[in-house]
Amino acid sequence: MAQVQDVRQASETTVQVRATGHVRDAIGTPRLSYSFEGDTLREFASAFFEEYGDEVRDLVIAETAEESATRGWAPIDGDDVPGDLRANPDGERTRAYARILVNGQFNEVLDGFDTELADGDRVALVNPFLFCV
Repeated sequence: MAQVQDVRQASETTVQVRATGHVRDAIGTPRLSYSFEGDTLREFASAFFEEYGDEVRDLVIAETAEESATRGWAPIDGDDVPGDLRANPDGERTRAYARILVNGQFNEVLDGFDTELADGDRVALVNPFLFCV
């Protein structure tokens, strides 16, 4: 009897990338078409940051919980918190003020970095300029 192998061919997905603020400056354009192997936000991010470098990755992805929050956010006291609060896993948090959107929705309200992408989807990498006086 012949054995059946589960062979999954890597598919290529092409998305429209939009970049704002510091990310736009780092990659040199506000928009581009980007093709990568796979079909998830995780595979996109891995390929995109590998190609565009740690500088761009560091503008978007937080390595620590401290990098993902900012001074002045309301403290959470005790266990009496409304709703279902949870932190994204390490390596999947965005820096304070930076966000990743898929077709206009924050990746956190979708499936995080496991969000599936299809040809033509829009992925926005947002890190706005902030000016404080």
